[in-house]
Parts: sequence; structure tokens; C-alpha cells
Amino acid sequence: MAGVLGLLIFLIALVGVVGFLVAGIYNQLVAKRRLYQNAYSQIDVQLRRRHDLIPNLVESVKGYMQHERETLEAVISARNAAMQATQRAAGAPGDPRAMQQLGEAEGMLTGVLGRLFAVAEAYPDLKADRSMGQLMEELRTTENQIAFARQAFNDAVMRYNTAREVFPNNIIAGGFNFAEAQFLEEASPEVKEVPRVSF
Repeated sequence: MAGVLGLLIFLIALVGVVGFLVAGIYNQLVAKRRLYQNAYSQIDVQLRRRHDLIPNLVESVKGYMQHERETLEAVISARNAAMQATQRAAGAPGDPRAMQQLGEAEGMLTGVLGRLFAVAEAYPDLKADRSMGQLMEELRTTENQIAFARQAFNDAVMRYNTAREVFPNNIIAGGFNFAEAQFLEEASPEVKEVPRVSF
């Protein structure tokens, strides 16, 4: 009888230790997931700032670049697509499809902004416009902040993915459906550089 009671106490203690271990790993994974979600919110803030600057930029150049309607329309179209991708990604940071779509949309926006800046070089009055210079500086600063926020997000995703893949965390992650998070990668080589402007 004493042996059975001792075995029962041992099993209860073992279940308790395993329960604490599972709860600890679960909480660690939740915390790391929250960290990368928070890091994405910083990207979201900067992308929204970028998207808000673009209509002002288009308005500033519209008067000078009357013959470049196609370029201006491409900028607005790319901005709208990037805004939609940003909203989708904000609803599911780390989701592979949302991150891929966001990277592609932002890459397209960066590409058309680069074209706009290249065309703007042919307009000396525009290059001398003070408000245009201020907008360009704000955009350049925002682009740098996006790059820093992207790096922080990708670092947080790496820590989360590593935590969910190591043993015994991988067992808990699989059991509680902690899916792998996706990095926010630049979709094209043009995205790797801030659009260059020499105003």
C-alpha cells in the first residue's frame, strides 16, 4: 500500500513538473510571438507615414510635370496597392503570404518612386522648389526608419522561429499550433536602396 501511494505521489509530481515545463515553453512562445507582432507595428507606422507623404509629393510635382501623367498615376496606383498590402499584413504579421505580398507591393512602390525621381531631374524649377525638398527629406528619413523597423521585425521573427524549432519547444509549438513566422524581405533589388534624389 505504501509503495502504491509513493508511486502515485511520484506520478503526480512528474505530471506537475511536465505541466510547468509545458506552461513555461508555451508562455515563452507567446511572448516571442508578441515581440515580433509589436516589431511589425513599428513597420506599419512607418509605412503609413510613407503612404501619407506620397499624395503631397504627387501634388508638389503635378504642376511641374504636366506631361508625366502616366508616371504620376503609376505612383498613386502603387501607393494604393501598398496600402492594401499593409492593411492585410497588419492583420497577420508574420503570415508568409501577407509578408510576401507586402514586400512585393512596397517593392513596386519604391520602383515607381524611383522613376518619378528620375523624371523629376529634368525639371529645374521642381528641383529648386523648397517644399519638394522638404518632402524629399521626410521621405528619405521615413525610408531609413522603415529599414530599421524591418531589421527589428526580422530579428524578432528569427528569435521566435528559433525558439519554436528547438527541442522540446518544437513539440509544444506543434501541439499548440505556433506556426512559423515569415521575414519581411525586400521583393526586388530596387528595394534595397532608398530612392536616390539629387534635389
